[in-house]
Amino acid sequence: MADGYDTGFLTTPVPFPVAPGGARRLDYPRFTVLLDPERRLAAATGVNIDGSRLLDLPRAGEWRLDPRIGEELQTGPAVYTRNDLDRGHLVRRRDPGWGEPADARAAMEATFFYPNAAPQAAGFNQSKELWLGLEDHVLSYAESTSQRISVFTAPVLGDDDPPYRGIRIPLRFWKVAAWCGIRGLVTAGFLLDQSELVDTRDGLLAAPPLGAFRTFQVPVAEIATLTGLDLGVMPEADVLRAQTVHAESWRRLTSAADVLL
Repeated sequence: MADGYDTGFLTTPVPFPVAPGGARRLDYPRFTVLLDPERRLAAATGVNIDGSRLLDLPRAGEWRLDPRIGEELQTGPAVYTRNDLDRGHLVRRRDPGWGEPADARAAMEATFFYPNAAPQAAGFNQSKELWLGLEDHVLSYAESTSQRISVFTAPVLGDDDPPYRGIRIPLRFWKVAAWCGIRGLVTAGFLLDQSELVDTRDGLLAAPPLGAFRTFQVPVAEIATLTGLDLGVMPEADVLRAQTVHAESWRRLTSAADVLL
């Protein structure tokens, strides 16, 4: 079962993001990864989540390379050894885990393919409760009118990302949640910054002792500009669309209560 992201999953169709260049589309059960072959990391991921049918299954799956593409195009296990890097899920393990148990289990296990991972500083990955909880927060909000959301997540593949073991470590990550409200499609965009946690100068990556991660709510149009992605109808459906927000005035989030939906 490798059906991939479903454009028609919501009442309003939401096309998958389009990247310039030769990105490779990889479909998995209920989600899709758009892999940038030069950076060996995802330019975009998209998953369909049916909140009314989510299952709480035991964790299952081991990180592995995707046999459909060459090993040299993936950021594999060598990048994550002997350092403070974690394999950060882009599509979360539980997100595609809904419906019939066998289908849910297969979808959850598929999230452990390396194209769905991105290097994240250990402190960033293990303590980012707010970032991990954003999808649950949006899903809970959307349940009043809809029990389905689509979520898009990836690193910002910036030119200033520091080199490390043949790749470049992304300093920022983006996320866009989309759902259908009473008046139609609604989207919300978020950005997480791990710049203060990444230091590759000595070849062995470690989190600086005073480092921290920061989470922002940002205009979806700003995410499109930062990433170079065509996000289709999503910028116009943004909850921040009536506001003019620039990088220096992004909404800093300290708890889920700060999220504007």
